[in-house]
Amino acid sequence: MSVQRESMHGMWSGRLAFILAATGSAVGLGNIWKFPYIAGENGGGAFVLLYLFCIALIGIPIMMSEVMLGRRGRQNPINTMRTLALEENARPSWHWLGWMGVIAGILILSYYSVIAGWALSYFKDAVFGTFDGISAETAGSHFGGLVGSWWVLLLWHTLFMMMTMFVVSKGVRGGLERAVTLLMPALLVLLLIMVGYAMKSGAFAQGMSFLFDADFSKLSPESALTAMGHAFFTLSLGMGAIMVYGSYLPEKVSISKAVISIALADTAVALLAGMAIFPIVFANGLEPGSGPGLIFTTLPIAFGQMPFGVIFASLFFLLLIFAAWSSAISLVEPAVAWLIEKTHISRLRASVLMGLLTWFIGIGTVFSFNIWAEAKVSGKTFFDWMDYLTANVMLPFGGVLIAIFAAWVMRKESSSDELKMGAMGYSLWRFLTRYLAIICVLIVMMKVTGLLDLVLAKAGL
Repeated sequence: MSVQRESMHGMWSGRLAFILAATGSAVGLGNIWKFPYIAGENGGGAFVLLYLFCIALIGIPIMMSEVMLGRRGRQNPINTMRTLALEENARPSWHWLGWMGVIAGILILSYYSVIAGWALSYFKDAVFGTFDGISAETAGSHFGGLVGSWWVLLLWHTLFMMMTMFVVSKGVRGGLERAVTLLMPALLVLLLIMVGYAMKSGAFAQGMSFLFDADFSKLSPESALTAMGHAFFTLSLGMGAIMVYGSYLPEKVSISKAVISIALADTAVALLAGMAIFPIVFANGLEPGSGPGLIFTTLPIAFGQMPFGVIFASLFFLLLIFAAWSSAISLVEPAVAWLIEKTHISRLRASVLMGLLTWFIGIGTVFSFNIWAEAKVSGKTFFDWMDYLTANVMLPFGGVLIAIFAAWVMRKESSSDELKMGAMGYSLWRFLTRYLAIICVLIVMMKVTGLLDLVLAKAGL
């Protein structure tokens, strides 16, 4: 029953390379920028436990499904879904799932690059000691000055896109694998250095208590939905990245073991980020639930007051750049792979064309913070709509469709042949993917789109 296909783009050298690459895709701004502040907003420890529960029972089964589809098809997500639909005697319209992932990756990178540009700018500022002794008022005005200048944002957005496309243009082993082999260990070392400093901050015990002591009274239904949504987003599911990375996975590598390793590494980075950030926040009397500004307007104040603040601020924003860079290359890879397979042009040319398209779309996000700041549709700017459309609609919907195809449309013989798990492990994956994962993600989608509230209201609940 085994299907032998080969990717025209090359293969990872082995299991470790795939784990580093997929972990690099998963570990991004969401772990280091977003996870600490949403944990802070939702009470700390109880939210962390809920998040871990969602990773284990929802994220891992869907990630296994996406890797399985990628390795089975050995092509870009569009052609993979077209090939597998034909193989499983399903409707050819399943190839639109591949299109949705490819488009989602481009749209996410278009605004992700702008946010990563903030990290580049702050790294430069940190190196030159801009945050030394900075006050809260000055930190706020500094950030406002950055996002308020469209040409400065465009400059950093352009630089980050050039960094990303340079790596992608080098291919699977020469670019993607070599980059993550350097970036991921460096990211881990930087995180451990930051945690080491946090241990000496004087508020490490308070930070750990906040992060790991579970007070379930602080949880709300919104907290559960936030945990599910973040668990889904942080593993890079539904955007084509994991599917195309799976297409480069050697046949001998166990999908289940690799995915569990990736989920553990991704979660460890998120927890280490919290361990590094919260003690610094508490030691300086700052607010852990201060929202998205925690890193760009709050932490510079802390770095400005601490001994060797210039060094630690530089290390932290370098860490943020590495995390963003490793994720960015995975977001555009599905589109580049599709263009190469479709037109047979060189990887360099395909990378330049997709990079230019993504860069151009990102100009809308650049303008959203300044000259288009008042141009809103239903209260949302261009950036707000890009974020909402991808994170709340395209990724969850893509994840549901991946789970449906893998566990309902695909024959048991096909999925078991590709997963190569024992009977008990395969049955557990099939149950979680068929029922729990699909139901939970649909609930999240209904909530964020307002359908759940409407249904509950109609039911009198």
